[in-house]
Amino acid sequence: MTKEDDKPHTLSAPAAGERIEAPKLPYLPRRPKKYSPKIALIACGNITGDHLAAYRTVGYDVAALCDVNLEQARNRQKEFYPKADLYEDYRDVLRRGDIEVVDLAAHPSVRAPMIEDSLRAGKHVLSQKPFVLDLDFGERMVELADRKGVRLAVNQNGRWAPHFSYTREAIAAGLLGDVMAAHLSVHWDHTWVKGTEFEKIEHLILYDFAIHWFDIVTCFFGGKEARRVYASTARSPVQEVKSPLLAQALVEYDGAQASLAFDADTHFGTLDRTFVTGSDGTIISTGPGLEDQTLTLYTSEGHATPQLEGSWFPGAFRGTMGELLCAIEEDREPTISGRNNLRSLELCFAAIASAGRHKPVEPGTVRKMP
Repeated sequence: MTKEDDKPHTLSAPAAGERIEAPKLPYLPRRPKKYSPKIALIACGNITGDHLAAYRTVGYDVAALCDVNLEQARNRQKEFYPKADLYEDYRDVLRRGDIEVVDLAAHPSVRAPMIEDSLRAGKHVLSQKPFVLDLDFGERMVELADRKGVRLAVNQNGRWAPHFSYTREAIAAGLLGDVMAAHLSVHWDHTWVKGTEFEKIEHLILYDFAIHWFDIVTCFFGGKEARRVYASTARSPVQEVKSPLLAQALVEYDGAQASLAFDADTHFGTLDRTFVTGSDGTIISTGPGLEDQTLTLYTSEGHATPQLEGSWFPGAFRGTMGELLCAIEEDREPTISGRNNLRSLELCFAAIASAGRHKPVEPGTVRKMP
């Protein structure tokens, strides 16, 4: 055995090749060519500031604002849409024949009847995420939308975060070939939830936060069916928030895998990283946070680093509403349809059940939020 053989094996960095021009991909939010319906926002909580800021930027016609706390609706009216009509009861909004699209931003626990009532009233619906707490109910809503001839979409705005959106379009364009692995990690400070309603969510990280990552993984893998999910949660040694702030999940596919890691009690050196590789290429996107990312595409031709435009907040909310409106105009199912989102929720529910059972769970077998 030579001295060379005695040396520990090391992993060499992937050959980057020469720098090439970044492919131009349609990753920015779209908007309809002519369709300009009257939109109603039902529930006017904190996140809806991002909804309305995005809609106002592109000139969407928000004609009604509704909240059981009328003062919240009035504050949104003053800040974003002074001419919008105000309502306390969402059913009064649904009676308006001129309202074609409703943005349902209420919490999941009270949103279910709003979804059903809106669809029965013949309205197109953009539901806030997470879509439903019961997959069977979600399937019934998908079928109801089909029967009523309206579109049902879910506000999975993470798909239009610039780095996720560019990756999604690169996969769709075939630049990565057959995707075999996706590894995503987020290390950040989520302790702002202390003392808020969010702190009461038992599975705060795997459910309310990670639904974006379960959804984008589902999107990256396209038609591949997840076979098993194994997940766990833990409390950090210094956390004061009730819900565990450390969580991870492994997802198994035939010939592919994904991993998600969330460290939500990180106060120094925050990091957000996405790695997706396929038979023909790899994308690595990294940065200190969701809004500050550097993405590099590696293929046999070389490596490219596009200068990404846009933002997740509030820019990605243009993406979700724009996709729904384009789907209506083009008479097709939205890419963020309720039907599509149920696959993401299957992963999410299975992960939460796995964390409780301490064993792998098959997606789709857990029908209700654990």
